[in-house]
Formats: sequence, C-alpha cells, structure tokens
Amino acid sequence: MRRLLFSAVCALFAVVSVFAQRPLNGLDAGDYVYISGQGPHRTDGTAPPNFPAQVRQCLENVRKVVESAGLSMDHIVYVQVYLEDVNHYQELNEVFARYFPHDPPARAVLGVAQVPQSPVQITAVAIRDLRGKEPVSLPNFSQSKAYSPGMLTYDRLFVSSIPAGDLTNKTLPPDPAAQVTMALDQLNSVVQAAGLSLTNMVFVNPYLTAAVPMHTMNEQYAHRFEFGNTPARATIEVSNLPESTQIAFTGVAVRDLVRRRSIRPRNMPPSPTASPCVFAGDTLYCSAKSGFIPGPNGGVYAASTANQTRQTMRNLLDNLEEADMNFGQVVSTTIYLDDLKDLPQFTSVYEKYFKGLLPSQTVVQQLPPADRKPDKDEHYPDLEQVSLIAVRARGNATLRPLP
Repeated sequence: MRRLLFSAVCALFAVVSVFAQRPLNGLDAGDYVYISGQGPHRTDGTAPPNFPAQVRQCLENVRKVVESAGLSMDHIVYVQVYLEDVNHYQELNEVFARYFPHDPPARAVLGVAQVPQSPVQITAVAIRDLRGKEPVSLPNFSQSKAYSPGMLTYDRLFVSSIPAGDLTNKTLPPDPAAQVTMALDQLNSVVQAAGLSLTNMVFVNPYLTAAVPMHTMNEQYAHRFEFGNTPARATIEVSNLPESTQIAFTGVAVRDLVRRRSIRPRNMPPSPTASPCVFAGDTLYCSAKSGFIPGPNGGVYAASTANQTRQTMRNLLDNLEEADMNFGQVVSTTIYLDDLKDLPQFTSVYEKYFKGLLPSQTVVQQLPPADRKPDKDEHYPDLEQVSLIAVRARGNATLRPLP
C-alpha cells in the first residue's frame, strides 16, 4: 500500500514538474479561465494550408483547452487575434461567424510582425458561470456576426476594438488627433451602452500604428480619465490594424465601482495616462512593464533582452507586492518581444520568478526589430514588455492547469 501511495505521489509530482517547466495552454482561475495564445498547428505539428483553415485550427485548439475546463465555446467572453496580415480580416470574420453563431464574444484584432506559429494566434478568456453574460450592442454598429462590441458578465465588461470600417456612416479622419478622439468615442459608447462610464475601466490596450504619434494619443487619452486613477494600460504600437484604422482601444471594466481599486508603488508618481495596476474585485490587472529603471535618472540601460527582463520582472514584482500579492497568483501574461528569436533569452529569466505553475502566456512580436544602438544618454530601446493579470483566490480555491 505504501509503495502504491509513494508511486502515486511521484506521478503527481512529475505532472506538476512538467507543468512548471513549460507555459500552460490555459489556467483555470475559478470564475474565469485564461487560455494561452493558440496557433494553427495540429497535435502532430503540421498546419492547414490556407488561412480560413488555419483560423479554424486556432479556434479548435482554443476549444480543446476550454472543454478541458468543463466549459464550451459559449463560455468565451473575450478573444484577441494577432494577424501577420490584416488583409485576411474578412476571412477571419467569416470563420468567427460560424464558430460563434449566437452572441459572439468581444474581440480585438491587430496586425503584428510575427507570431510564434505563423500566420495567426488567438488567445481567449472564458467565464464559468453564464449568468449575467450579455452582449452589448451599438445603434451605429454594423452588427457584425463575428464579434460583439462588448460582452457583459456578472461582474465585468469586456470591450472590443472596433475598426472604423465596422461603423456605418463613419469615415476615417486624416488628422491623428481626430482619429484618437473617434476611437475614444467608440470606447466610451460601448461602456455607456453597458450602463457604465469610463471611470469603471480597469485595463485598456491602446493599439496604434506609426501614423499616430504617442504624445498625440496620450494628450487626448488623459482628458478622458481622472488624474492618478486611470486604468492600468498596455500601449502597443502595432504593424497595422483592420479596415485601415490607425488606432483602436480595447479593455476591461468592472461593473461595481466599489470593487475597483488602483495600486501604485511608492516609487512611482501619479500618472495622467496609466495606473500601475487596478483591482476588479479579486482580479488585478497590471500595466505593461519594460526594463525601464524608475527614478529621476530613469531609463532603459541594459543592452540585452535577458538583462532588460530582469528589471521588467522587478518592476512587476513591485506592483504585485504593493497589492500584497506575488508571482504565484499570476494567471495570465502577455509578452511583447522586439524579436521572437530572443524568446529563449527572455524565458531563461522570466521562468525563475515562478516557483510553481507558469501562467497562461501569449507571446508576440508586434513590429520589425528595432535598432539596438543606445542614444546619446546611453538609453536602449525596449526589447521586451510584459503585462499581467493576477487573481487573489478565495477560500480554499487553487489555480488549476489546463493541458
């Protein structure tokens, strides 16, 4: 009997060790399930020959993870799609419309330079309890069958990034500031249609191309939120966006403002554009961090991806500790690399910060590699960025890996 018990314990330890050594396909965090970025490869390593079939395979891979949590595709409330060629946007919509014939999830689509499994990657969030799940519609929305402008759950709102071409009687203004205003108006319209306001936002992804200067976006953005109490944010410059859109916003809001609380470490001054982290109940959404050393003489001084990652993880840990949390409670990370070839360098540092399970993970290279030479102040470009979601489990609840 003791020998059998010992063998069972060893087998369990072996399973946990395997999970701890590689990124998970998904993580069951109780109320929500977080699915890692899924590419178009089958279990034998091959991929379908054409784009629609590749999207279908991505979604089949998502389905497999969701079903391993005891859920179905109806439980998916939010997806992000990374395309190496946004000219496939309409084909993408056609596949999505077939997979989600009723109340499709909220969705963000962006064009990137490269994903680990070319040419498309899809990540998702699913909810366990369907009570309170309700799509949000807009009066001027073309009622795409591929996604909903927003998706409500019992405690949150997930907001889609809406391309200009999906709004009737809308044309893209030539002025970048006007484009930012239009995109922010779309974000606000979805939030208001859900009976909320921008104050309820806990996390925002601004996706913008080189046609929209960062300072222009920040100037317009800061007017919409309370100084020092803005949502957490991951601002990502991308290769392109669907329907010739140059900027789009996606994100998450909490329905009850009592459950919203921002977190700011003492070494960070209040910001007009982003809070380091914001709680939505028990879930902590944290802004993207890079290898930037904070302070009066701050900057990115490390020349390698590995050394920048060490500072990034330190910056993320500052945020987690301010929230009285740790890396063991992280359920999802999105990793932006300057060059996917640097993933082994990044991983060699990143994984050391997780003592148990690795979280669900999405990796993307959003732009062609940067010139890695330092500027006159010896500052280097960001070679990596990481945003994360952490969950404070209730009672005896534990995180459960999904194969």
